[in-house]
Amino acid sequence: MDTKFDLEKLGQGIVYVKPILAAELPEEMRERVGDLEELFSVHNADGEQLALVADRKMAFHLARENNMLPVTVH
Repeated sequence: MDTKFDLEKLGQGIVYVKPILAAELPEEMRERVGDLEELFSVHNADGEQLALVADRKMAFHLARENNMLPVTVH
């Protein structure tokens, strides 16, 4: 395979969705999430958190609405 590929472009447009336990959040944020035990965090390829939402479906919808490709992190 002699096709050149720019690996720096590989992560562009991809965001990672991972579950976060509410108990692991800072206290001030735990107060704001109410009864939720699990939330979903959306991160860019550099690991920067872009959003924290109530459910996985919302995280994927948010990413797609912003022209990003969401993938799940285990």
